[in-house]
Amino acid sequence: MRLPGHAHRRQADDIVIGPLDLSAHVDEALAVQAVAFGLGPDEVAVRRQIVLRHMTYPGARALGATTAGTLVGFVYGMPNDRTHWWSTVVEPYLRAQGHDWWLDDSFVITELHVHPRYQNRGVGRSLITTITDGAVEPRSILSAIDVGSPARGLYHSLGYEDLARQVLFPSAPKPYAVMGAPLPLRRR
Repeated sequence: MRLPGHAHRRQADDIVIGPLDLSAHVDEALAVQAVAFGLGPDEVAVRRQIVLRHMTYPGARALGATTAGTLVGFVYGMPNDRTHWWSTVVEPYLRAQGHDWWLDDSFVITELHVHPRYQNRGVGRSLITTITDGAVEPRSILSAIDVGSPARGLYHSLGYEDLARQVLFPSAPKPYAVMGAPLPLRRR
C-alpha cells in the first residue's frame, strides 16, 4: 500500500487514495459506512439523502480509498456554515465552552469511514490529512462518538482537541464530542 506519509510501509493490498464522485458512488460509500458504523437499512436510506444533499453544498468534496476497484474507505467534508443542521446542534455546546468561534472559517469533516478489514493500516489517516491539505480554511472541526475509540485516538494524534463533550444529536443514541484542529494537521 502506498499512502502519503507511509511510503516505506508495505502491505499486501495496494490502496489508492483519490478524488471520489460521492454522488455517483453513494451506495458503495454507504455500504462501507454501514459495516464500519453498524447501520441498518433504514439508517442507510436516511443517510443517502443527507449525503446527496451535502454534495450540492459549495465547496463539498470527497476522497475515496480503493483497492482493486473496490471502495474500502471514504471521507467527505465542506466549509462549515452556521446555518447547516450540524452547526445549529453543536453551537450551544461550543458556546458554553467558549469555542463557538470554531464554527467560522472551518472545514468540517462530515464523514470518515474505513471498512473494518482495512482499518489500522493508515487509510483513515491518509484520507483525513489529504482532504484537509486541500482546505483553504485555517482549521478543521468534526464530531465523533464521545468514547475512547481508535477514531478519537486518530483525531487526537492529528492535533484535534476536544472542544465540547457529551453533545447530544436528536437522532443519535450516544453522545458525541466536537473536536477541532488547526490546519495543516499534525503529522506523526
